[in-house]
Amino acid sequence: QVHLVESGGGLVQPGGSLRLSCVASRSIFSIRTMGWSRQAPGKEREYIASIRSDGTTDYVDSVKGRFTISRDNARNTVDLQMNSLKPEDTALYRCNGLYESIRYWGRGTQVTVSS
Repeated sequence: QVHLVESGGGLVQPGGSLRLSCVASRSIFSIRTMGWSRQAPGKEREYIASIRSDGTTDYVDSVKGRFTISRDNARNTVDLQMNSLKPEDTALYRCNGLYESIRYWGRGTQVTVSS
């Protein structure tokens, strides 16, 4: 099993920045793909960013140029740096990791972008 814990969410003004962190209970070297998703009430879950074990990344169009995903194997963490935040970024953000063909999820951290 893989246990994931997110942190870093909160309330931020439009145009502001937040950095989300996800800590894994095991070495992320063995986790092929890790990523971040978000979901707002009444909306479908949206996969917004992912990073492979080789470091390659992918982003949904709506966050390209604003969000950056990174992984730190030594600290077993995956971060999501979020800049130029918009109200539509408001959602529960969850970390996920693919390990032995099973996707594990964190409980999530809330991000609210509001004036």
